[in-house]
Amino acid sequence: MSYTTADSVSNKTEPPSEMDIENSSTVLVVDDDENQRWLVRTYMQKHGFNVLTADGGTTMREQITGRKVDIVLLDVSMPGEDGFTLARYLREHHDVGIIMLTASGDLIDRVLGLEIGADDYVTKPFEPRELMARVKAVLRRTAASSSVSAADADLPDNRLPLGKYQLDLNTRDVKDDNDNIVPVTSMEFDLLRIFAENPDRVLTRDNLLSMTNKGAGDPFDRSIDIRIGRVRKKIENDPSDPTIIKTVRGVGYLYSRQ
Repeated sequence: MSYTTADSVSNKTEPPSEMDIENSSTVLVVDDDENQRWLVRTYMQKHGFNVLTADGGTTMREQITGRKVDIVLLDVSMPGEDGFTLARYLREHHDVGIIMLTASGDLIDRVLGLEIGADDYVTKPFEPRELMARVKAVLRRTAASSSVSAADADLPDNRLPLGKYQLDLNTRDVKDDNDNIVPVTSMEFDLLRIFAENPDRVLTRDNLLSMTNKGAGDPFDRSIDIRIGRVRKKIENDPSDPTIIKTVRGVGYLYSRQ
């Protein structure tokens, strides 16, 4: 990882976040550069986060096993297993936020990271404040998506239909018509829930970005298209000819109940 120098050498303490989500959050920093691990760890610990570090895939697996890790900051360019390989592992085995850190501004790197299931990315060099803002944004989204409201919990069978599937709002599972669970990430569940709650309504990309708490004006708002492509592979019989989540050209997307 690389920092710009303005904030990394500062001894000033910024005011704490009004949400204070960092007080109970654990961050795992995965980078083969010892100095960069130290810089990120020091900055984030100063702001109240619990921080673990790893120099590669082997140590990452050791650190995350048996621990509650909320978010992983994952450097892309590492010897051996690169960040993309490790992101795939994390998505398959752990429910954790992932931010990719890449020195490349190329579109292909960003697309690949999001297709794998990363929640966000930061291009190096970056200001530590930018990284902190991205971390807090991902943590807010994952915290909101993992909590079930009291009203939802009181319902005996709180499910939403989505084609032949059911979204269980209590367990946050997606189940097919045989009650088999379809594996989805927290972000993917949130996206499916938005469609299930807005049947037969065209939703623009801006609508979806806002409803998933990513916010309008994201510098790479095509991330919605990538996430929809991922969920289509999981719920559509033919993802190239979707019948559940349809594309409305030039406008957005539509969940059709027909």
